[in-house]
Amino acid sequence: MNFEEIEERDGIRFTWNAFPSTRIESSRTIVPISALYKPLNPRPDLPPVLYEPVTCKAPCKAILNPFCHLDTRAKFWICPFCLQRNMLPPQYKDVSSTSLPLELLPEFSTIEYTLPRPPQLPPVFLFVVDLCQDQENLQSLKDSLIISLSLLPPECLVGLITFGTMVDVYELGYTECSKSYVFRGSKDYSSKQVQEMLGLPVSSAAAAAPIALQQARAVSGGITASRFLLPIQQCEFQLTSILEQLQPDSWPVANDRRPQRCTGTALNIAVSMMESSCNNSGGRIMVFAGGPSTVGPGMVVSTELREPIRSHHDVERDQAKHMKKALRFYENLSKRVSANGHVVDILAGCLDQIGMMEMRSLSASTGGYLVLSDSFTTSIFKQSFQRIFSRDAFGHLALGFNGSMEVVTSKELKISGLIGNAVSLNKKAQNVGDTEIGLGNTNSWKMCGLSPKSAFALYFEVATQTAAAPQSNDKGLIQFLTLYQHSSNTFRLRVTTSARAFADGGSPLIINSFDQETAAVAMARIAAFKAEVDDGPDVLRWTDRMLIKLCQKFAEYRKDDPASFRLSSQFTLYPQFMYYLRRSPFLQIFNNSPDETAFYRHMLNIEDVNNALIMIQPTLLSFSLEHPDGKPVLLDAVSVKSDAILLLDTFFHILIFHGDTIAQWRNAGYHEKPEYANLKELLQGPRVEAAELLVDRFPIPRFIVCDQGGSQGRFLLSRINPSETHNSATIYGAPSAHAVLTDDVSLQVFMSHLKKLAVAVS
Repeated sequence: MNFEEIEERDGIRFTWNAFPSTRIESSRTIVPISALYKPLNPRPDLPPVLYEPVTCKAPCKAILNPFCHLDTRAKFWICPFCLQRNMLPPQYKDVSSTSLPLELLPEFSTIEYTLPRPPQLPPVFLFVVDLCQDQENLQSLKDSLIISLSLLPPECLVGLITFGTMVDVYELGYTECSKSYVFRGSKDYSSKQVQEMLGLPVSSAAAAAPIALQQARAVSGGITASRFLLPIQQCEFQLTSILEQLQPDSWPVANDRRPQRCTGTALNIAVSMMESSCNNSGGRIMVFAGGPSTVGPGMVVSTELREPIRSHHDVERDQAKHMKKALRFYENLSKRVSANGHVVDILAGCLDQIGMMEMRSLSASTGGYLVLSDSFTTSIFKQSFQRIFSRDAFGHLALGFNGSMEVVTSKELKISGLIGNAVSLNKKAQNVGDTEIGLGNTNSWKMCGLSPKSAFALYFEVATQTAAAPQSNDKGLIQFLTLYQHSSNTFRLRVTTSARAFADGGSPLIINSFDQETAAVAMARIAAFKAEVDDGPDVLRWTDRMLIKLCQKFAEYRKDDPASFRLSSQFTLYPQFMYYLRRSPFLQIFNNSPDETAFYRHMLNIEDVNNALIMIQPTLLSFSLEHPDGKPVLLDAVSVKSDAILLLDTFFHILIFHGDTIAQWRNAGYHEKPEYANLKELLQGPRVEAAELLVDRFPIPRFIVCDQGGSQGRFLLSRINPSETHNSATIYGAPSAHAVLTDDVSLQVFMSHLKKLAVAVS
């Protein structure tokens, strides 16, 4: 099976599809052994398994899988991870070589168990709505929220909190009129204070479980223990009427001031409320912010307009006076949310920043969504918000709640860490390695929110020393155990078991097993993770150093002879990926706000290999009269032609770029004349292709249509390889490509320097 088929079946891709046999050889491969894994990878042919899995004895606890040795006569199986012998349970008495259970069939290396657990609380959706907006923006948000109620399953619990200068918590169980509890926005409330004021049970680890069970029983009987969180079928009319009556915050705002917006206080109250009502049960806190927090805990800028919101320049110079305190507040809040098993989604509808950089830890540690749009009236917000509630093939919400993942490995492998939207469960085990990459020192992580698109990068190291190297027919085994609450109100356990052969470090098997696309994404995640704590130039130097070392190890060359440098086909695209990674918004902060940088890095940590590669190296299609259906072209200045239309997909932006000649024909109205039907078809081609790209993209990308020489063209010119710049023009005639005004080095210069450094004698 090739990489794509394995990814389709198991949702997994490895940087190396054969593992180096010793620790020393593993360190020499430069790119670590890494797996990009999608726990909820959609697989329609996966049958429902309605029984508990068969587990190996402690401390191993690996689950029965196709790589186990099975004795059908004696009815025992040998675990390939720890080599312990386990007896099969009585229900497997009829197992034979011709009648195997699903989990032992090779095609079911991924299997999902529906666990026979008592029903939990249905998923909870708590809307936290900003009222400091103009009437039009708020009206559009209210319409979207009312539509979302019809997209949720009727048994889901919903609640509503609004905030502006004050915070209002609505009691949906009171039907006589709209009733809410009001909190002062500038005050920092403790969890206990909030729960006592709302008349909720004060949360504690001991009391939380009985409360959840009591609520589950109450909900099943049609009544809920909480007055603030009710099933949609019970409170839809009341909630709809409350939403329709919402008005912009009435607190007066002076001309030289920002509105008093207490986002932090509202979030704190939402977390405290969920802590008491549905601790350790699936739930989402969905925050709709129309601007930055200006009062109370978590404020990112003052109410005075003369104080601008922090920029990257301010952060670097330590002049962002509210940033450290806000970061500390939201990080403490994120620890509480993830411990409770809840998700925080932040959806922004604002032309300016809202403080997403400070608040990002809330979504990063819980697997929440970030959506950045200019206002709640845009299609970016409306369509992205609706896609959160999309359904799977069986009609269930395509969301997983309150998830956790444990990784089991064979003795030759150890876990270095995970990079993705999760938190460490700090579970120590024998297969935890010494090297730490991302969230390390554990073999278990909590992912409160999961979706079919959620992808996690896991990093491994070879533990075997030279003396005890595995034999050539040995395999390194990795098993991923993902437990989560399904939206159908059941617990599911997704088990994926992968095996890869060991090989000697210099063997062609290792070289041929390299997946350069996965490697680029795995290294991009490490670079973005480092960029959060290190200076930008240091991260770029690290990226360059890793690339040079990889080329020195795997390229063919004669020392000090750059012309002799050759890379095999498995590695040829990797330097190009690294070149575009250096220029990507994950590592380049110029011309981006801190909120945008936080958003881009967050999305890199969610998406799978194919989508992450588009973020690193955008795709470019060229439509011309010779190729009206479009053809892929180089992401290079030579592709910019006056008689062609370019379609750029950066994942975050989809841009249609008309060449000068095409734009003049269009402006002259030629496409409206019958004799120029081919021009009309040419102009439509990129739009049809763009519509296909938008079908399953989340969040919806920004759609831009521009002409050559227009200001919006910068989105294209900033991402293409500047093979022709203002410095490379000659006196011998017109340049061969569209000149890009930049001091950045081109891919050709980058490769030239790489070859010189790689072949240099160290």
